[in-house]
Amino acid sequence: MKINTNFENLKENYLFATIAERVAKHKADNPMKNIIRLGIGDVTLPLSRTVVNAMKKAADEMGDKPTFRGYGEYRGYDFLQNAIARYYAKNGVTLVRDEIFVSDGAKSDAGNFLDIFDKSNIVLNPDPVYPVYVDSNIMAGRKIIFTNGNESNGFLPMPCAKTRADIIYICSPNNPTGAVYTRDALRAWVDYANEQNALIIFDSAYEAFISDDNLPRSIFEIDGARTCAVEIGSLSKTAGFTGTRCGYTIVPMELMAGKHSINKLWYRRQATKFNGVSYVIQRGAEAVFTDEGLSECKANIDYYMGNARILCDALTSMGISHTGGTNSPYVWLRCPNGLGSWEFFDKLLNEANLVGTPGAGFGKMGEGYFRLTAFGSREDVIEAVDRLSKLK
Repeated sequence: MKINTNFENLKENYLFATIAERVAKHKADNPMKNIIRLGIGDVTLPLSRTVVNAMKKAADEMGDKPTFRGYGEYRGYDFLQNAIARYYAKNGVTLVRDEIFVSDGAKSDAGNFLDIFDKSNIVLNPDPVYPVYVDSNIMAGRKIIFTNGNESNGFLPMPCAKTRADIIYICSPNNPTGAVYTRDALRAWVDYANEQNALIIFDSAYEAFISDDNLPRSIFEIDGARTCAVEIGSLSKTAGFTGTRCGYTIVPMELMAGKHSINKLWYRRQATKFNGVSYVIQRGAEAVFTDEGLSECKANIDYYMGNARILCDALTSMGISHTGGTNSPYVWLRCPNGLGSWEFFDKLLNEANLVGTPGAGFGKMGEGYFRLTAFGSREDVIEAVDRLSKLK
């Protein structure tokens, strides 16, 4: 028995597992302390009533012989595919059902989509970056190169004609920085990918948090994207499905790798390795895209964005440079007083019983920065900024 030795090239722990271990130790040492967690991007508000009612109804159907369902379609049930297509149509994007693959979340698809590509492909990642994009390619043994995000480019790096890449990851709104690409900027990436004969894996998990109508919510709003991009969407933050698990990946029919249809390859992979998302969950996901569901989910998003404004206003008043928090639930700040990312993490935890995410965990360009999320309760966020303001 031999292991995949590429695992030896990974950091010992996944970023958020390391944070959880440090917080657990601090909690054990300080059992009476009230720890406020604004680190991991997990939602705190419950599922909308429309979604819950749809899942209850579906659960009842599964208990009745005439409406019971066994294995579903590998691409997902048609009722959910149609609902997703209607949602995209509101932004001027036309999709056909067979381009929509329902999954158990963006994280899975971001890694699993690589199954259909040779390990010799060169992968281009932004830095700072969501760790899954990097770790999943390290596991596969691919060469990874980076394009650096920093304050001077608004943490939105642009393509360089001299850089050769085969697979490109783009997340907009970005995790961790909260920055969002404009249409012109995305068009430059689409043009670059088509010129390079490269694939863009576009993560739109946070598109529902965009309030500026001038910013694109899908890469397929850009001409030329259907020949160079797939898009991964998620209901985790849009509708609070972090514990319910449902997302989707859009794979255009026009997308080719030489003579091979990427859509057909992905279907073949899914049919072999994935039995689909449960009927009950897909009925809940369908309810998200109804008028009532979207309205209820937006109310939750507005609540979180209210938290983001509180965080941003507090940081501004303290003179701490930051991005995000406007069209994204993440606030990305420069660590004060020249502290390193993990130094600031320890300071917040030990002196303020406050948990965030050290920027160094997202890549070398994240060193010296820190991520806070807006997914806490309003009371916790207000208390958190009070604790921040009292730090010396």
